[in-house]
Amino acid sequence: MSITVQSRRQTLTPELARLNREIEQYARGYGLDFYETMFEVLDFEEMNMVAAYGGFPNRYPHWKFGMEYERLNKSYAYGLHKIYEMVINNDPCYAYLLECNHVVDQKLVMAHVYGHCDFFKNNIWFSKTNRKMMDSMANHATKIRKYIDRYGLEKVETFIDICLCLDDLIDYHSVFIERRPKHKQQAEEEPAIVKKIAASEYMDEFINPKEFIDQQKQRLEDERQKRRRFPEEPQKDVLLFLLENGPLENWQRDVLWIIREEAYYFAPQAQTKIMNEGWATYWHAKIMTERALNDAEVIDFADHHSGTVAAHPGQINPYRLGFELWKDIEDRWNKGKFGKDYDECDDYGSKREWDLGLGLGREKIFETRRVHNDITFIDAFFTEEFCHERRFFTYQFNPERGVYEIADRNWKSIKQKLLFSLTNFGQPLIYVIDGNFENRGELLLDHRHEGIDLRIDYAKDTLKSLYTLWSRPVHLRTIVEGKGKLLTYDGEKHLERKTDG
Repeated sequence: MSITVQSRRQTLTPELARLNREIEQYARGYGLDFYETMFEVLDFEEMNMVAAYGGFPNRYPHWKFGMEYERLNKSYAYGLHKIYEMVINNDPCYAYLLECNHVVDQKLVMAHVYGHCDFFKNNIWFSKTNRKMMDSMANHATKIRKYIDRYGLEKVETFIDICLCLDDLIDYHSVFIERRPKHKQQAEEEPAIVKKIAASEYMDEFINPKEFIDQQKQRLEDERQKRRRFPEEPQKDVLLFLLENGPLENWQRDVLWIIREEAYYFAPQAQTKIMNEGWATYWHAKIMTERALNDAEVIDFADHHSGTVAAHPGQINPYRLGFELWKDIEDRWNKGKFGKDYDECDDYGSKREWDLGLGLGREKIFETRRVHNDITFIDAFFTEEFCHERRFFTYQFNPERGVYEIADRNWKSIKQKLLFSLTNFGQPLIYVIDGNFENRGELLLDHRHEGIDLRIDYAKDTLKSLYTLWSRPVHLRTIVEGKGKLLTYDGEKHLERKTDG
């Protein structure tokens, strides 16, 4: 099932256009820097259609988009959610306003959007993204529709299902790594020759003993075989390895490339969710409370803003955590609450009243916005004082009482759990080790165990999808309950065997 967004592409009313110009001026006055931003007004059904497509008005046909649209529509109908805005990382940026919003909501959303647009343009983790992704998504949709016309809907959609099962097997940092191209080895390599030490004929067997020469020959042969192994080093971008080496038809390779390109486009949004939402919330609060609100709108704004940053026991609200951290950073650097003297002060009262009047807060938050992602952001600025003052605790559900209760108040433990959940988006680290495992053309992958075992059912489904692309048995080394295991799918059945770990 797929959906078609037939938007009226309604432009802003004269009143909304005036408010937009006003809020854009306020945003630029605070130092925000963003691409031209195009707003469109959609009704709730159109908004749900665009949301089902990940914010884009045009995507390739696939049942998952129709399923997501149905979920959003029912959720809206039952009052379980309401999408106030969406914005796309593009040049120009495109943003959508919900038609039924009150004026104060539209102003808040515009201010929020300009915060996002500034973040998209200036955060380093977005610097390698395709700034013309709106056009690329439309091109991807056209290509896949042509393949559907040629090969049939079921065949193409089934292959897309397989690719989507693997779209997190990419290397999120690879876009920042510059690799020099390696010269291709000659098709035929000369046999390994050991250089002997020059010696007289009668002394040769003593100076160049046969055992030593044989060892050197074996060493050279092992090195030659290692050079022939692919990949030469473990490769985290599994999709790239499959694109370059998998026995795929041309149309399959093209579809896999499309899925991989879109996965890399969306990756920075997942890497900076807390920072990005917090940054946009910080600026909509500042613009609204200091510039854009009139007296009649204060209560409505406070109601909607408080809902945005409300605490949710049992889960992290990225809007709240990010917003509170940005405020804390600005306050600390304004008052000089950093550095050796502050860190070594052990008097709680003195630290609480600490104020050197440095006024460096605004400069610091703009610097932080430019260089950090969620992991480095949390690691650098989630302090003990912040954790306790903002009451960021670990909660767990008490089935006897039917409520969430505080399970942990230790800030280091809370920070560690938060960082662990953000590392690789909570996904396991999987590397391609060998594309010619045991010299049979089989694929070997390795799970870098970080303290949590794989879900075996998920692993088996992934191996099955990989087999479809590789067309030969696929193996995965991992650790289960402290013991090494090799999981295998040979095209018919799943196998497990113990390894040395």
